[in-house]
Amino acid sequence: MGPWRTRVLEIEPQGGSSTAEVVVLANGTSGHIEAWTQNVRALAVAGFRVVGYDYPGHGYTTLTDHDLEIPEYEQHLLGLLDTLGLDRVHLAGESLGGWLAVKFAAHHPERLRTVILSAPGGRVVGEQKVDKAQSVSVQAVTEPTFENVKKRLQVVIHDPENITDELVKVRRAIYSQDPSGANMAHVSALRRPEPRWRNRVTDEDFASIGVPALFVWTDNEPTGDAEEGRRLAGLIPDNEFLLVEGAAHWPQWEGADAFNAAATAFLARHSEGSDQ
Repeated sequence: MGPWRTRVLEIEPQGGSSTAEVVVLANGTSGHIEAWTQNVRALAVAGFRVVGYDYPGHGYTTLTDHDLEIPEYEQHLLGLLDTLGLDRVHLAGESLGGWLAVKFAAHHPERLRTVILSAPGGRVVGEQKVDKAQSVSVQAVTEPTFENVKKRLQVVIHDPENITDELVKVRRAIYSQDPSGANMAHVSALRRPEPRWRNRVTDEDFASIGVPALFVWTDNEPTGDAEEGRRLAGLIPDNEFLLVEGAAHWPQWEGADAFNAAATAFLARHSEGSDQ
């Protein structure tokens, strides 16, 4: 799409329906399609076509030579939808993907059926936590040892036992494409104060979401407690709320059973032709 050679994963729905509605999966900062491996099967079995993709500078999409901000991620997503001929989709985003989904819903509501916001990022909540995430990300790409990459994943996953060796190896291979750390610096631009502020998500942004939303939060979310999650969800006019316990910033991974059950039920209620 545009100047980016983009990696895309497509999974057909169980039964192979040619009219199935589409769920697009959007990842977190420095993330990749594999962040959703605990969820894609459940979505396909529920009858949805699943499309996962890597942003510019992420996963196996073209690395970037400049800082990336939300408008460029939005344009890339529009290009993806247009290239695949997708008119309206359900958009599920975790962390940066949730941030993107909030902004995309405001700017391109005609392209969306619903949004699923999984621990959405984008608020201005304090520099210390942001700095920690950035420092371990840089170390993970410039010294991509198994231990350093696992430390990066521990920023988003509460229980280290939930970090599989396979996930570490996949991310280690991806990070090894960027030995200088230049690409990571560019994709981490939104962690710096000025770019973050001009791209920030506000209460008004949540309140302006004009499509049904499933808002997913955790009891160990680093940017706010459970009550903050409920408050944010309550700002959205048509919202459902799920609290995943025993998880941090990757509820779709650590709480996959609860997430999948809630997500598939939510999507079924808001699919065309549903009588629920």
